[in-house]
Amino acid sequence: MPEKDDDAKKPASETVLDQRWKLQVFYLCFYGFMTQIRPGESFITPYLLGADKNFTQAEVTNVIIPVMTYSYMAVLVPIFLLTDYLRYKPVLVLQSLSHISIWLLLVLGTSVLAMQLMEFFYSVTMAARIAYSSYIFSLVTPSRYQRMASYSRSAVLLGVFTSSVLGQLCVTLGGVSFLTLSYISLGFVSFGLILTLFLERPRRSLFFNQPEGAAPTELDKMAGGDGGGGTRGWREAVLCRMLREVGVLAEQPQLRLWSLWWIFNSAGYYLVLYYVQILWNEIYPTMDNRRVYNGGVDAASTLLGAGASLAAGYVKIRWRLWSELVIGVVTAFQAGLLLLMNTTSNIWLCYAAYVLFRGSYQFLVPLAIFQIATSLSKELCALVFGVNTFFAIVLKTIITIIVADKRGLGLSVHPQFYVYFGYFTLLAVVYLVAAICVGIRHSRHKQLAEPALPKEPCQLLTEVPAQEKSLKAGTM
Repeated sequence: MPEKDDDAKKPASETVLDQRWKLQVFYLCFYGFMTQIRPGESFITPYLLGADKNFTQAEVTNVIIPVMTYSYMAVLVPIFLLTDYLRYKPVLVLQSLSHISIWLLLVLGTSVLAMQLMEFFYSVTMAARIAYSSYIFSLVTPSRYQRMASYSRSAVLLGVFTSSVLGQLCVTLGGVSFLTLSYISLGFVSFGLILTLFLERPRRSLFFNQPEGAAPTELDKMAGGDGGGGTRGWREAVLCRMLREVGVLAEQPQLRLWSLWWIFNSAGYYLVLYYVQILWNEIYPTMDNRRVYNGGVDAASTLLGAGASLAAGYVKIRWRLWSELVIGVVTAFQAGLLLLMNTTSNIWLCYAAYVLFRGSYQFLVPLAIFQIATSLSKELCALVFGVNTFFAIVLKTIITIIVADKRGLGLSVHPQFYVYFGYFTLLAVVYLVAAICVGIRHSRHKQLAEPALPKEPCQLLTEVPAQEKSLKAGTM
């Protein structure tokens, strides 16, 4: 009888769990969507260069924007570790507070120092993105990871698209000033903070917080532990073991190739994103805010990026043979787009090239994620992506110091984009040469693996009479 009662209750409990999961999905996606609604973000650079703030282009290019790169490198590792240790929610609250600080400084700040502080808070929000992307893995069972990741990413992309369109409509059709747009953005991010407070704080995380009696994680195995939270492993400097494990993983050709793509191409990609609005202002300076179309361009590039990411999931080729060629062709295409952006005097052509540039990068991102993650546990996968991102930031910082910072070359925007064009061209040449080497190696292995071919029929005909002659000679 008790067993029957338990069986009778089981469907009801499953229904409750299913409803709870759906509620979590809905709230997390709604949160991800709403926190992207910042309609003034596409117009920050023209806002700083315009009459409201009246900073010079040299100040924005060589003094203000470089701070974000430096501070991002400084905060990335601490936030990466704190995200897991504090179980995500506190870092998401920190991200929301940083968003509020950004827009308060944009509204009230008048000095270069205030704008540099704004860039620091912007770097904190970027580093804290890891909290949202990894938060989903702590709430649901592994069987639902893929669906949850798909839903949350779609919500974020839809939020970015909506934000860009809303900002463009406010500016073009509503005649809203950039200052008013900043106030509107401040209101949205304040609402995002309220949403953050109602997020559920998970009881477990990938590294630090594991429930009692849980199966040993990848990090416990590396530390020689047997689960139980992994705290002993961390006290025994398991981070060093993790990094050594990443070094071993780097010997896998595909993982090494796509990790290097992530590091080198991401560094160049984000430098272009940081400075492209200054390039637009240089090509098409205008005092009429209604004729600034940054929001529409961001919306179009987001939409194309989402479509390219979706299309990449249907590409079925032999990646061990064709990876270098695919990366090389796409990178060469990006280099050509950068040259076009920097040499054209037509702002619409520049806009179109930028949209294609972002879309081509977003096409390769899911391919890189798939190639890196296929043979890794989720702990090591998170670690590899964290290490790749860190090295990309280090490389981006070095380039910024040399090229953009006033203490380095302090180049204006057009010479900078020539540097970025040369950078992507060099990467494309390296990838294409590597593709040729892979093709030659593959053809040689194919030839060595082929069995000896049978003799041609004409050769057999010429050999038969010779054999007959030898036999006749023997009989004589």
